[in-house]
Amino acid sequence: MTQKVKDWERYFVPPDLKAAKKRGKQDVEVLQFGEIPEDMRRIGEGKYYLIRTYGCQMNVHDSETIAGILEMMGYRPTESEEQASVILLNTCAIRENAEDKVFGEIGRLKPLKMENPDLVLGMCGCMSQEEGVVNRILRQHPYVDLIFGTHNIHRLPFLLKESLFSKEMVVEVWSKEGDIVENLPKVREDGLKAWVNIMYGCDKFCTYCIVPYTRGKERSRRPEDVLAEIRELARKGYQEVTLLGQNVNAYGKDFKDRHYTFAHLMDDVRKIGIPRVRFTTSHPRDFDDHLIEVLAKGGNLVEHIHLPVQSGSSEILKMMARKYTREQYLELVRKIKAAIPNVSLTTDIIVGFPGETDEQFEETLSLVREVEFDSAFTFIYSPREGTPAAKMKDDVPMEVKKERLMRLNQLQDEISRRKNEALRGQVVEVLVEGESKKDPNVLSGRTRTNKLVNFTGPKHLIGRFAHVRIDEPKTHTLKGVWVEEAYSQVGM
Repeated sequence: MTQKVKDWERYFVPPDLKAAKKRGKQDVEVLQFGEIPEDMRRIGEGKYYLIRTYGCQMNVHDSETIAGILEMMGYRPTESEEQASVILLNTCAIRENAEDKVFGEIGRLKPLKMENPDLVLGMCGCMSQEEGVVNRILRQHPYVDLIFGTHNIHRLPFLLKESLFSKEMVVEVWSKEGDIVENLPKVREDGLKAWVNIMYGCDKFCTYCIVPYTRGKERSRRPEDVLAEIRELARKGYQEVTLLGQNVNAYGKDFKDRHYTFAHLMDDVRKIGIPRVRFTTSHPRDFDDHLIEVLAKGGNLVEHIHLPVQSGSSEILKMMARKYTREQYLELVRKIKAAIPNVSLTTDIIVGFPGETDEQFEETLSLVREVEFDSAFTFIYSPREGTPAAKMKDDVPMEVKKERLMRLNQLQDEISRRKNEALRGQVVEVLVEGESKKDPNVLSGRTRTNKLVNFTGPKHLIGRFAHVRIDEPKTHTLKGVWVEEAYSQVGM
């Protein structure tokens, strides 16, 4: 639906848990991205765009697609707000502080818009799919020109045209889960690492999460399209590919014409000449034995698995609708470690979920001690409007939440430091991504297990693999020295 301001509330379909759980009956079409309309092909010549991205890798990848479409219309990138003719904020709806940042940014950009009425100021991404967010923009920020959702990116030329020529706010947020659009242009950040969407949406409906509503139902790209994209990246010399999805290991479950799972896809990707292949994010419930068997083959499939647990308490996991128990998660970890002894496991954990007792939090700490994650993303629970958990009594005081987060982080830091210390003196393979953000004389890159390594070495190593001896392990990073004699042995 594309509607001007006055029609928005009449057409918006708010999140509906019951309706969403029945949505699988709606067929998903595979569409091909067509040509840019003739009257928009050169509309951006001599003009510039700026995209600010918030949130996960999926949002970053969406921004690459948005940039690709804008550049097909003649626009060029800029980091200067004053130079930009189009400024888009690609937003995240996972946590409240992400929304606060975006609204702060919209407010900060108001004077720029007032000085330059021809500037197109837009918001896209997951926040755009929330009724409360759009209504807030309509009431408090009417100078925003364009709002579009996660399913509408391929429609950007038409939306931008309407915004430019109508001079009214344009809002297009489809409540349909979205189709799969192939052949979308992309402007990837570098020629070294690439993200590849293999599926969209999520059907897990964790009670705290807005993603099933903002990203829609699970829908998988056809394997031939995914594999063709990865082969093209290999041909262009990319060294690492990360397969993306809200729940990658549910890939293929929606296929009606074939039996082809995420394990089958990984086994096929393993045969393509990309040196490193990663994936994120996986759900413990869909992590099956076949996938473990394939990952254990190694090769270009790296020894790093991000496996969000969220809580160590079976009672809290049930309230979260995670659909596994503490015991099932630990058994999965046992299987993974048995098959891939040098695996690096990382996770997500929420503290202070409604009703979480001291004892249940202690269960989370004990699970962290037992699994020994290499690192963890930890969060204080905050309710998201439209989710089932938002209706629960948020009865854990903020000071208790902060104290639990501090204790959890202290424990995880101890484990991370200990695991990194075990690498002291070892030589590791590093994909050199560039200069360190803190010191241009230091190079920076990651190991197969996704650990960040800083070391001194010649600039010609950037974009290549290098062997680095770890001399100074830290809690969150590793510091080392380039082992020059191993240079010729590393795959280029």
